[in-house]
Amino acid sequence: MMGAPVALCFLLRDGEGGREVLLGRKKRGFGRGKVVGLGGHLEAGETPAEAAARELDEEAGVALDAARLAPAGTVDFRFPARPEWDMECTMFTATVWTGEVAESEEIAPAWYPVDALPVTDMWQDADHWLPIVLTGAVADFRVEMAEDNESVARFVVLRHAEAD
Repeated sequence: MMGAPVALCFLLRDGEGGREVLLGRKKRGFGRGKVVGLGGHLEAGETPAEAAARELDEEAGVALDAARLAPAGTVDFRFPARPEWDMECTMFTATVWTGEVAESEEIAPAWYPVDALPVTDMWQDADHWLPIVLTGAVADFRVEMAEDNESVARFVVLRHAEAD
């Protein structure tokens, strides 16, 4: 049984204190109140990169060229207590976009230092895989959540290729 296909894209920039990543606080829907990566479900006929580009436009008002997104790997999210929440997530990073990051009805985006992620405000699995992705590595992960749908029961690195 496959989870719903979703795509995330992490915008990266050089800030005053070092590398920064764009994350957003969910204002509604799944994960409301948590700081999450920007992205969402694939629509019919979309590639993961096209979905990521569309979602970044919808959620943060920035335009991305889907062909220029850097593949960052996948996360297979499993919620044994709520299998309808299972997700097959394809991840990308991007350092080039147009437009100014702006808040939407769904997300309040903000820049965070890559070396000081707001993990206490994120899903508990994020600190397992997000720091690896933000190094520029390409990696595939499997996350199995516990019965409470919050804590991580199992975390597996399926593939990890270091950045060049």
